[in-house]
Amino acid sequence: MITFTAPTIATIENNERRQQLQQILDLKTKPLGALGRLEALALQLGMIQGTTKPHIEQPQIRVFAADHGLTKHGTSAYPSAVTAQMVENFLQGGAAINVLARQHQIELKVVDAGVDTDFAPHAQLLDCKVRHGSRDALTEPAMTEGECLAALENGMKVAKEAPGNLLIVGEMGIGNTSAASLLLARLGDVPITDCIGRGTGLDDAGLQHKHDILTQVLARHSEATAPLAALAALGGLEVAMMTGALIQAASERRILLMDGFIASVALLVAERLAPGVAQYAVFAHHSVEPGHAHLLTLLNAKPLLDVGLRLGEGSGAALAYPLLQSACAIINDMASFSDAGVSGQNH
Repeated sequence: MITFTAPTIATIENNERRQQLQQILDLKTKPLGALGRLEALALQLGMIQGTTKPHIEQPQIRVFAADHGLTKHGTSAYPSAVTAQMVENFLQGGAAINVLARQHQIELKVVDAGVDTDFAPHAQLLDCKVRHGSRDALTEPAMTEGECLAALENGMKVAKEAPGNLLIVGEMGIGNTSAASLLLARLGDVPITDCIGRGTGLDDAGLQHKHDILTQVLARHSEATAPLAALAALGGLEVAMMTGALIQAASERRILLMDGFIASVALLVAERLAPGVAQYAVFAHHSVEPGHAHLLTLLNAKPLLDVGLRLGEGSGAALAYPLLQSACAIINDMASFSDAGVSGQNH
C-alpha cells in the first residue's frame, strides 16, 4: 500500500490580520478599491506571509524535466528527444524562461527528474533523476509506488534547499500534457475529452488519437482513484517532483506563483495529498490548454493574466511576477491620507 506523510500546512486565515491589511489598503491615497486586483493581491500576499508588510526575497524558479513512456504511442507532436535538447537549451540560457528569469532577476535551476538522457554536471542543473523516463502507462503504472514516493521526496528536498520566499515551478517533458490530462480527469472527475488539448501542436487526427490512447490508459488504471495511486499510475516524474516541491514550500509559508496547466495539476495533486497547499498559490495566468479552465474552477482560482500562453516552463508565472512586486510596493510604500496630508472621502 502506497503511503505518503505530508508536512503540516498551516492555515493562512486570520480575521484580525485580514482586517488590518484591508484597512491599510483602504487608507492609501486613492479611492477605495481603485487599484483593483492589485489590492486583492497585496492582501493575499500579506495573508500568506502572516504580516502586514509582505515582501519578496530571492525568488526562485525550478524547471522540472522528465520523459514519458506513453509518448511511444504518438501522443505528442514532438519526439521525446526534444526533452533533453530543451534541457540543454535551458542550461545554455536560450529558452523563454531563461529570458524572463534574467529580465526579472529570478534565480533559475533545472531539475532532472527523469530525463531519458544523462547530462554532464552543470552549475544550474540539479540531478534528482529517479529513472530514465516514466513507464508506458498504457501497459503498466507510469511509476512504481517507490519511484513515485522518491520523486515526491526529491521535490520536497529541492524546495527545502532553495532560498527565498517565492517559488515558481516550471516543467519540460514531451508528453506531460497527457499525464496532466489523465490526472485532471481522474482526480477532478472531468471527462477526458474536456481535459486534453493540442499540447505541442497536434492536428485534428493527432488530437483524436491522443484522446483514444488516454481513454484506454484511464480504463487500464480504473482502480487508481486515491491521489497517490493516481499520481503513480497516470502521472510523470516531473509532475510528482513538482507536487513534492509545492507541498514543502507551502509548509514553509512560501508564496507559490503558479504557472499553467501542468503546474496547476501538480498543485491539485498537492492539495489532495496535503490539504491547505492551495492557500499559498497565486495563479499567474489562464493557459489556453482546455483543461486549465477546469483546474482553475476546481482550485477556486482567479488568474492574474490571460495572454494566450501554452508554453509551460514557468513562463507565465515569470511574466506575472512584477505584479507581485508592485502589490508589495503599494502596501508598503504608498502614502496614506494622513501621511500625505490629503483629505479622505467625505462621509
